[in-house]
Amino acid sequence: MSDLCDAMEKFGKGVGTPSRYRIVEALFKGPRTVGELVKVVRQSQPAVSQHLKTLKDAGLVVDERRGKEVLYALDTGYILGLLKSLSGEVHKQNKIKKI
Repeated sequence: MSDLCDAMEKFGKGVGTPSRYRIVEALFKGPRTVGELVKVVRQSQPAVSQHLKTLKDAGLVVDERRGKEVLYALDTGYILGLLKSLSGEVHKQNKIKKI
């Protein structure tokens, strides 16, 4: 399996549940604390924390400690790089099919 395929698999697992997708959607608006995300996804703090761990493991979310709070944000650099790689691969495959 190629590196891109591995990365896409991790991405898919990262956003693979409605709750994690809602977290990602909330983070589109900017960094959030766990408490803020709990209100958005309407799940317990431990459940949201577990989803955030999965999203971090997939490379989709980063965190930053600010005093006693931890802010979570999308890792836009990683996500954009992944999408750029995927787009390049699709473009390359389309060129091959036209030959």
